[in-house]
Amino acid sequence: MSEITLAPRRRSLWRLFIMPVLLLVAAIAWSAFWFYAATKVDETADAWRAREAKSGRVYECAKRSLAGFPFRFEARCSDASVALVSQTAGAPPTPITAKLSEILVVAQVYDPKLLIAEFTAPATISGPDHLSLMVNWSTARSSIVGLPAVPQRAAIVFDDPAIDRVSASVQTPLARAKHVELHARLADGSAQDQPVIETVLQIAGGSLQELHPLLAQPFDADMRTLLAGLRDFSPKPWPERFREIEAAGGHVEIVQSRIAQGDLIAVAAGMLGLNANGRIEGELQMTVAGIEKVIPALGIDKMLEDGVPQATLDRVAPGVKTQDLNNLMGALNRAVPGLGNVVKQNANVGVAAGINALGKEAVLEGRKARAFPLRFVDGAVFLGPLKVGQVPPLF
Repeated sequence: MSEITLAPRRRSLWRLFIMPVLLLVAAIAWSAFWFYAATKVDETADAWRAREAKSGRVYECAKRSLAGFPFRFEARCSDASVALVSQTAGAPPTPITAKLSEILVVAQVYDPKLLIAEFTAPATISGPDHLSLMVNWSTARSSIVGLPAVPQRAAIVFDDPAIDRVSASVQTPLARAKHVELHARLADGSAQDQPVIETVLQIAGGSLQELHPLLAQPFDADMRTLLAGLRDFSPKPWPERFREIEAAGGHVEIVQSRIAQGDLIAVAAGMLGLNANGRIEGELQMTVAGIEKVIPALGIDKMLEDGVPQATLDRVAPGVKTQDLNNLMGALNRAVPGLGNVVKQNANVGVAAGINALGKEAVLEGRKARAFPLRFVDGAVFLGPLKVGQVPPLF
C-alpha cells in the first residue's frame, strides 16, 4: 500500500493583524478626539474670559499652554493677571490688579465638567491710593463643578496664607492663617431662577492686624450661610448684584457660626440684609463665653484711663461728649483726690457688668456665658448700646 503525503494547509495570517489594526485605529481616533477637544478647551476659556470681562473682571495670561495627552487636559497660564473694575461701591477709575506666577487647571477627559486648579505663589495686588499687597501661601488649590455652564459647586483652599502691605521695601503683616477653606454650592432653586447659595467658611489660626483689635490675636472660625435674593448668575459687577439683592428683598442667613480665641468662644445666628443705601441691616443672636476678654480687646478700659478722644467716643458711645466725660473725671479728682483715677481704672468692670445685664445667662460648651443681640443699623455695628464698628456701603 502506497503512502500518501498531504501538503500542509496554509493558515490565514490576516487574523493575526486584526487586534493591532483595531488598536491603531482606536489610538488614531482617540488622538483626533483629544486634539479636537483641546481646541474646544481654548474656545471655552476664551468665552469664559469674555463673560467675566462683562462683569468687570479681566483675566490675562502672558503665556498659555495645553498638555496632558492622552487622558486629561492640563491648561497652564504663566504670568497670570486679573484686573477688577467697578467691583466696589464708589469704585475709582483705577482698577485693582492682581498678578501671580502661574495657574494650572486640570480636567479629566472622562469628567470635563470638574476642574481642579493649583496656584503658584506669590501674588501681588496693586490699586488706587498706592495700594500694594504681597500675598503668599504654601499651597493653594480650587475645584469647580459645572463649567462651562453655571457652576453647581466650588471650593478654594489655602494653606499658610499671608498678606502683607508693601511700602517701598518694607512689608507690614496684615493677615495670617494656618488654613482657610471656602465652599459654595447651589442649595435651592435653579441657576436661572432665584438660586439660593450655601457657603461654608473655615479659618484655622487666622489673624487680622488692621481691621479690629479683637481680630489681631489668632482665632479659629467656622461659618455656614445661605444667600437668597439672586435673580440669576448673569455677568455683572458686584455693586450691581448687591443692588439687585436689596431690590429683591434678599438676605444672608447666618445658619451657624463659631469663633474661638483663647478663652473667648462666641456663636451666632441670625439674618442680615441691605437697606436702600447699600448698608447692612439686621440682627444676630450671640452667645459668648469669656465676655470679660472683650472689654480690654475693644479698648474701652484704655480709653477711659487715658481720656476719651471725641472720635473714639463717637465710635463706641454716639451722643456723649468727650469734654463732659473728662470734666466729670476732673471734678471727681478735685473733690476727692484720686477718685477720678479709681473710676477710670474700674470703668471696664462696670462696662462688662452693663453688657452682661443686657442679655441673659447661658451655657456654652459647658461654660458660663451670656446671650445677647448684635445689631446692625445702617451699617453701624452695636454690641448692646456700644457702637463697636462700621461697615461701608456695598453699593
